[in-house]
Amino acid sequence: MEKLKRYVVFILGLFISSLGVSLITKADLGTSPISSIPYVLSLNFPFTLGQFTIVFSLFLILLQLFILRRNFKAEHLLQIPISVAFGYFIDLTMVMLLFVNPESYVIKFIYLIIGCIILAVGVYMEVLADVAMLPGESFVRAIKMTWNTDFGITKICFDVSMTVIAALLSFIFAHKLEGVREGTLIAALLVGYIAKFIGRKLHFMPKLLFKDSAEEVEEEIEEELGIKAEVKEA
Repeated sequence: MEKLKRYVVFILGLFISSLGVSLITKADLGTSPISSIPYVLSLNFPFTLGQFTIVFSLFLILLQLFILRRNFKAEHLLQIPISVAFGYFIDLTMVMLLFVNPESYVIKFIYLIIGCIILAVGVYMEVLADVAMLPGESFVRAIKMTWNTDFGITKICFDVSMTVIAALLSFIFAHKLEGVREGTLIAALLVGYIAKFIGRKLHFMPKLLFKDSAEEVEEEIEEELGIKAEVKEA
């Protein structure tokens, strides 16, 4: 029963994350770092953001295989159906948000902030469920496990790398910068901070939802969101 509850929370978090990504994208000030490469590609080729997200996610899974080698477990393959679901969720929510076409910069900025908040909620729920990870986070963890790096710093380097590569691809294919803007930087800075804030304020959720393994879930949240000190202070 608890396992089913975990997967329900995770799938709901996955959908909410996709809604956040789509709203950030519709704000037309760039997109989230992890979606920047698929978004730039979708602007230049006849495939959707969700479809390129699936392809890019599968590429990250392949990279994990090379990085982890013998440490690549069968459970890592669970990322494949998760990636497909996330991609389809993005395309679905992009259709749901067809009515969102902000023109003024102020409205675009408001949509961006709302999208960041929604994405942060989704990220928190995914970590709270503690059943699987999206390929982006799993790729960062693979680097951490292999070379013993700090998770937070590695995540920042990963986000920066995705943004830089997306910008380069934009210049290569469109000969101008598109798909990567100030919204990409804002999302990179805000989403993690908001997710930490949510985790700090809702530190009681693991015990409320997952009584049998609350400590395990709390440790996962502390590691992924970096809120150990804040939770103890609260």
